[in-house]
Amino acid sequence: MKPQSLQDTPVNIKIKLAALWTSVMFCYIYGDYFELYVPGKIEGLISGDNNLDNPTKLMVATIVLAIPALMIACSILLPPKPNRLLNMVLGIFYTLVMLLIGALSLSLWRSFYVFLAGIESVLTFIIFWQALRWPRTT
Repeated sequence: MKPQSLQDTPVNIKIKLAALWTSVMFCYIYGDYFELYVPGKIEGLISGDNNLDNPTKLMVATIVLAIPALMIACSILLPPKPNRLLNMVLGIFYTLVMLLIGALSLSLWRSFYVFLAGIESVLTFIIFWQALRWPRTT
C-alpha cells in the first residue's frame, strides 16, 4: 500500500503576515524579559540609569514596539494595497533595526539578544518578502 500524501492547505497572505508579526512580538517580549537577568539591569531600572532615561526616549521605544503589535491586526484588517505597502516598508525597517541591535549587543551576557535579533531579522525579512510577493488576482 502506497503512503498517502498530506494535504497542504494554502494559507491566506493576511494570516501569514499576522502570524509572522506575532512571532516577532514573542521574540521581542522574550528578549526584553531575559534581559532582566543581565547583571546590573534591575539596578539600572531602579536608579533610572538605563537607555530609556527620559520621557522622550521612553515614548520613542513605546512607539517602535507598538507598531509590530499593531501590525498583527493591520495585516488582517487592512485592504491589500496599503497592507502590502505597510508590510514591505515596516518589514525592511525592522529587519535593519534588528540587525543593528544585534550588532550592538555583541557580548557574552547578551548573546541571547543577538540570537533573538537574528531570528527577528529573518522573520521581518520574510514579512517583506511575503508582502512583495502578495498574490495577484487572475
